[in-house]
Amino acid sequence: QVQLDESGGGLVQAGGSLRLSCAASGRTSSIYNMGWFRQAPGKERDFVATIIWNDGSTYYTPSVKGRFTISRDKARNTVYLQISSLTPEATAVYYCAAKTSRGNRYPMAAREYDYWGHGTQVTVSS
Repeated sequence: QVQLDESGGGLVQAGGSLRLSCAASGRTSSIYNMGWFRQAPGKERDFVATIIWNDGSTYYTPSVKGRFTISRDKARNTVYLQISSLTPEATAVYYCAAKTSRGNRYPMAAREYDYWGHGTQVTVSS
């Protein structure tokens, strides 16, 4: 079992930045990928970014590339999502997820992840 705890969300003005954190606990040695997803009101949960836990390789959905940065601190068992140049369209609940099985190098489907955090709300005001 892996437990995930997100933090760092909040209210920010358009053009601003936030850093989201996701602390993993439990069987962290079983993690292959950590990912970030977001879900806006009335919409599906969408892929944002993923990182390979061992080597730090990353992949982003095209709409956030260059503005969002995913990173991890293995010693702290924590993954981060730096989100910048925010627009109101980024308003959503942001979730982190852990994948604990081999498979797609850059998993982008929610069903590929095994564990999920509770989410952290990001609200961008215009």
